[in-house]
Amino acid sequence: MSKQIEEAVKDRYGTFAASALSSEHTGVRSVAEAFGYSSEELSSIPAEANMGLSCGNPTAYAHLRPGEVVVDLGCGGGLDVFLASSKVGPKGRAIGIDMTPEMIERARRNAAKGDYANVEFHLAKIDKLPLEDNSVDCVISNCVINLAPDKQAVFREIARVLKPGGRLAVSDIALKKELPAEVSSDLLAYVGCIAGAILIDDYRRGLIEAGFAHAEIIDTRQDLNVYSKLENQESCCSTTASVSNALPVASASCCAPPSDKLALNHLADLLTRYSVNDYAASVRVFAIKPS
Repeated sequence: MSKQIEEAVKDRYGTFAASALSSEHTGVRSVAEAFGYSSEELSSIPAEANMGLSCGNPTAYAHLRPGEVVVDLGCGGGLDVFLASSKVGPKGRAIGIDMTPEMIERARRNAAKGDYANVEFHLAKIDKLPLEDNSVDCVISNCVINLAPDKQAVFREIARVLKPGGRLAVSDIALKKELPAEVSSDLLAYVGCIAGAILIDDYRRGLIEAGFAHAEIIDTRQDLNVYSKLENQESCCSTTASVSNALPVASASCCAPPSDKLALNHLADLLTRYSVNDYAASVRVFAIKPS
């Protein structure tokens, strides 16, 4: 099942990467601003780095300092990597990790466009990082860990690569209570950042078991229906696909190929019967590795 999930995630986010979604679209920009990005931040980086797939702004509370090495798990088009690069400065490094080839290609194009000298991107899974032990000052991530089938392996990898005293600053989707069975078993709900989410208490427990000395998880109380702003974005995709009901999380269903429309409509119908805000939350996660 985990292999099926990984392939579904790669396929869906590869579609996003091939789309024309960017900060130039009002809905995409509105989603990013709703989750904590300022208009100044969004204007300071390539527009194509933002595809409206965030659920927070981890660089806002990661306390990044000049000279540090920061790693972004599931970097997508490079949004948080580029924001982090200016904070760590020319003596620091901002590293993006993503398992979707199309996303890495998009991020590298954006890096070249913005002439970033202190960033790099690697094609890899977030539970098998191509980094040395104790080599990173801070790990960030944005609405991605919920997509990993083996979250405990991800937590262990984060603890491995962090230096003693290093920190984790993550924006993610976590559950306030168990999902209905028909939602938790839906593959597209998993790809949409819902069905793969775990309970807030389990998230905290997993980090402690992985070796973190302190783990704090805060419900931001953000309305997850904000993703509906991505619906009906004109020319958001490189192909002329008709727009279906937007998913509440990881939206942009207009980028789905016609063969996926029936499944997307099924999920949209499913989620009209359950309020996503009753079950899931956008959370800020902060954890520290013992020094």
